[in-house]
Amino acid sequence: MNYFQLFQLPAQFEVDLTELGTRYLELQKQFHPDKFAAASERDRLLAVQQAANINDAYHSLKQPLLRAEHMLALRGVRLNQEQRSFTDTAFLMQQMELRELLADIPHSKQPHDLVDDADQQIRQQKKLLLNELSEKLAHNTPHHDLAAADTVRKLKFFFKLQDELELIEQQLHD
Repeated sequence: MNYFQLFQLPAQFEVDLTELGTRYLELQKQFHPDKFAAASERDRLLAVQQAANINDAYHSLKQPLLRAEHMLALRGVRLNQEQRSFTDTAFLMQQMELRELLADIPHSKQPHDLVDDADQQIRQQKKLLLNELSEKLAHNTPHHDLAAADTVRKLKFFFKLQDELELIEQQLHD
């Protein structure tokens, strides 16, 4: 299923989230299972299935990584079915340094300073990689799609680091 077509949006990485939300609500109203309460069992099941598809599509298009993965899947590149290791040593070193920084936070005398530093580094890298991803996907060529897939893999590390940092921050407040 092409989520962009479902929401009648251009198949591009940059999505107007307000427009996406508006179209989501319109589709939800149109296919809400309650509207089919008096319909045949088949029609009720189809409405439930369509509502689930709309929810999945909305969730995917709303989130940059899932949106990129969907775009790549539409182009024949499936990230979840492959295991690739990184050969980018600078990226691997950066990951190791950030992991060490996160590990040092609970033992620091100024943990909040380290949290702020890590947060700034992670956000900066996510922003750079999201811009890079947008550029690569805009080219819509097999070469750029494979490069975009590598960028998605890198971004996943930063999103995971952001989640880990948030857990550490919660633990500091508890």
